[in-house]
Amino acid sequence: MRFRRWSMDRLLERPSGRGLVAVPLVLIVVITLVDIHSPTDVHLGPLLVIAPALTASIAGPRLTALVGLLAVGAQVLIAVLHGGLTTSNHISQMIAITLLSVLIVIFCRAGERRRQELNRVRSVSEAAQRVLLRPPPRRVGPLRMAWLYLAAGDEAKIGGDLFAVARAAHPSTRALIGDVRGKGLASIGEASVVLGAFREGAHRHALLPDLVAAMDDSVARNLEEVADTEHDAGEHFVTALVLDIPDEGPHAEMVTCGHPPPLLVREHQVTELAPRQPAPPLGMGELPVPPLRSDRFAFTAGDFLVLYTDGVIEARSPTGDFYPLAERVASFPSFPGGGPDSLLNHIHRDLLAHTGGRLNDDIALLVIERVPTRHLLRPLLDGRPMADQAADAHPDGAPPSRARGRGI
Repeated sequence: MRFRRWSMDRLLERPSGRGLVAVPLVLIVVITLVDIHSPTDVHLGPLLVIAPALTASIAGPRLTALVGLLAVGAQVLIAVLHGGLTTSNHISQMIAITLLSVLIVIFCRAGERRRQELNRVRSVSEAAQRVLLRPPPRRVGPLRMAWLYLAAGDEAKIGGDLFAVARAAHPSTRALIGDVRGKGLASIGEASVVLGAFREGAHRHALLPDLVAAMDDSVARNLEEVADTEHDAGEHFVTALVLDIPDEGPHAEMVTCGHPPPLLVREHQVTELAPRQPAPPLGMGELPVPPLRSDRFAFTAGDFLVLYTDGVIEARSPTGDFYPLAERVASFPSFPGGGPDSLLNHIHRDLLAHTGGRLNDDIALLVIERVPTRHLLRPLLDGRPMADQAADAHPDGAPPSRARGRGI
């Protein structure tokens, strides 16, 4: 009994299709009975090939081969009861069903290999995600954080968008969000260069412009070595936004390198923090760059920062309209105590509703909240995979936001 059960489990490779396997088996029985009781000039036997064809879409090659054998056997039975196996019509039907069943099994096997390769690619992308995009702390210093990452490529869970959080010595928290030119698996190498430069320099440089300058130098030297120049011979660069948020004081500063400006959500207002002196994207070392300067802005307890990549604001609706992030955040209802998870969930649901669930570019979102001093917690590092942490986000609530402004 154990051997028999194991054998059937091997045949039913796809658990989700086990209940549907009865459909081709019932078809074989019905077609056979109808053909047997039909006049001799009516031939329904060729319809038996439908059974293995259906099985290939819901099960693996072994079960498809078994159903194909049953279909051939049913055709043999019909031939015996309708004049014998030696008639030319029945012989041709049996040969045709046999050949078609063999072809179906071959294509089913090829599809099975393709699915196995896709699963391996996904496992590799998940491993790369855990190594490169290590989940930021949910709580660090005076900050609470929530993030979202959606890759446009069906074969991957990671692409050209990136973000990271690191602690500096003064003490402060430094945050990075960036976007590699390109998307999908081909841009992972370029993203790794930026993330490595940020993590290495975040605690070495006391001044934010010095950190960004060091990152730009590292990216300019190493980007071409990892860029996919074979399939993309154009320029390779990375837009980036780097923040420094001191633990003490009501201010923060940022350096913007060709990246969309963050949104500051304070009480009932949403402000787009447009930089006064933006820098060019990282990795464009051949361009003359003026001395980097950071932009300082007020960031007090209860405020939220929304960092995002251009895949968010360039997401289109079915009618071609771009997603108006700032206006949408300003329209969200206020739920006290919702925190960054609630705001992130509101944006996520609203973005998918806007696009009809289809994304054409990688998307990264990082929401940062400064909490009052009485709510300070020790830095909490959570090493779980991104998909596991995203499932913990609370479904309700959002920070207060009603109007929209511009400027720092």
